Amino acid sequence: MLGSTIINQRQHVGLQKLSALAAVAHSTLGPHKKYKFIQDEATGDSVLASSCLRILDNLDVATCSVGQLVHETIRAHHEIYHTGSGCLLFFAGAWSQTALSCLHQGIPAMHVVAAMIEGIEFCMDLCKKSNISFNKLFALTWNHEKEALMDSKVCRGRRQVKLSRHFYNTKTESIPVQEPRLPDVAHLANRLSHGCDDGMHLVIQASQIQLKATPNSAFDVTKVTTCMLPGLSEDLAHVVPGCVVLLNAEQTSVAHHMKDKPLNVVFILGDLSHTYRHLGLKKHAGVKHVSDQSGLSDLSKEEEWMEKVLRLLLQLQVDLVMVSGLVNELVIQRCSQRRILVVGKVRMFILKEMANAAGAIMVTYATQLSKHCVGKNIQVSIWKEIYCHEGTPLTAVRVNVTGCTRFVTAVITSPVNGKLQALEDRFWACAYRVHHALKDKAVLPGAGTVEMLCILHLKKKAEVQNPRNGISASNPYISIVFNLLADSFTEYLSTVMANSTGISHVNARTALNQKLQDINGISAEFSPLMLDSDESAPSYKVVDNFTVKQESWRRALDLVLLVFQTDAEIITGVDKSKHDSQTDLMFL
Repeated sequence: MLGSTIINQRQHVGLQKLSALAAVAHSTLGPHKKYKFIQDEATGDSVLASSCLRILDNLDVATCSVGQLVHETIRAHHEIYHTGSGCLLFFAGAWSQTALSCLHQGIPAMHVVAAMIEGIEFCMDLCKKSNISFNKLFALTWNHEKEALMDSKVCRGRRQVKLSRHFYNTKTESIPVQEPRLPDVAHLANRLSHGCDDGMHLVIQASQIQLKATPNSAFDVTKVTTCMLPGLSEDLAHVVPGCVVLLNAEQTSVAHHMKDKPLNVVFILGDLSHTYRHLGLKKHAGVKHVSDQSGLSDLSKEEEWMEKVLRLLLQLQVDLVMVSGLVNELVIQRCSQRRILVVGKVRMFILKEMANAAGAIMVTYATQLSKHCVGKNIQVSIWKEIYCHEGTPLTAVRVNVTGCTRFVTAVITSPVNGKLQALEDRFWACAYRVHHALKDKAVLPGAGTVEMLCILHLKKKAEVQNPRNGISASNPYISIVFNLLADSFTEYLSTVMANSTGISHVNARTALNQKLQDINGISAEFSPLMLDSDESAPSYKVVDNFTVKQESWRRALDLVLLVFQTDAEIITGVDKSKHDSQTDLMFL
């Protein structure tokens, strides 16, 4: 997992492993993400991955406590934000190097931690001061629209008004100028695309369909789902109204039988299998109860459960079962034989909205179903039938519920099956960038602007608090730490620049340092405007998410400090008698 990285077994192994692991995902930074081909030596299976989460998903990190912690941190961040994971992992590695460098210089751990926290909080504050409200972001666009509108009206302002058949008078009529409408999602999406134009185009399509269904409403990412169709050109990707799901041949025959008929539907939150237990009821390994010793084999238990579920579904006259999690293949097969369609892996948000619109009550287990859980006003229609390159027939059906008019499905297509997951991830990253921007009602200047501000201000603050200047600071090492943090932001921008332009990392760093020197020579005070080519009218053609960037930095620092503390406790040991004084330990 850590490749050929040499680990010093005597000092802070956790920080070294974190830094080495973060380097694996450097290629995922920037708008032009590179695919990594990952092969399992044991089974020979292989996958294509272009995001740090998918790379970690396919690496054996369970054997390494740091790797497992990193994986869980990245996954938790991804489940909430769907973007910014690469930034998080990069800075976790970079700040691990910062801490290691400080330790190698003999700086005490407590001073390292205090200075790192102060430095990143300082950068967070810069982030807040640099945010751009929507009013400011679109002020330039609004002004251009308003001027054009005024010009068109003025061409028609002054005109001859007939007072009588003998007299004419020149009169200026007061013509109300129509205020420009609030910018639509397209204005915002184009600035947030970050090079993923195809994915963002689908987001714009989805927002337009939603806007047509419900005018004067914002883009709602919770009512968007995806359907991946293999074997088709990527150019055929598009967005369609309703919830589209892909069925196999056995499910398709059931769908043809029930198409365009009113159906009875039930909704299950979780997996549909006899072994599924929700998180609160997970059994500990090795723990057995007397009631479990019935002598029945796992096969007979599954068959008993299956028969009970089928009887219940038939008794309630259920036609369609929609599940948020995975569905046991045996369940799909047995239900299809009884002309009951089972659809799994439906987004939880979609499932909840459908259940509300259908008048159904969601359950966790199929055995909990009753007549009060059955919903109506739902229809299934055949949308498209395709054949993938293996010759397997697949059918995409559209599931519609009366009252759910804002549901849309982004159909992701590719002739390369291995790319579908990456294309879907990129679509969701685009969708959630727009979602978080609308939620924040503000964005940050992009293209590295905020990071350059952090570099300049950190270096300036480090110079001011340098002990050789005769200034006594509470932390005598703050100047060293701040300069190292500035270097971490420089390394980040250099990596993004190298990935984006194809130039070498050395040339990227040289160009970036030159730009920073040019800006530094302008004035002692810095603002986002100074990093724009035209200070008088910043265009903000590229913007970043405010909350996502801050959360990426915060989680990265939390991860580094947690590993740092663990390493320190392993090296120095834990003396319980000194817990009260807290002199030797760092508590987060």
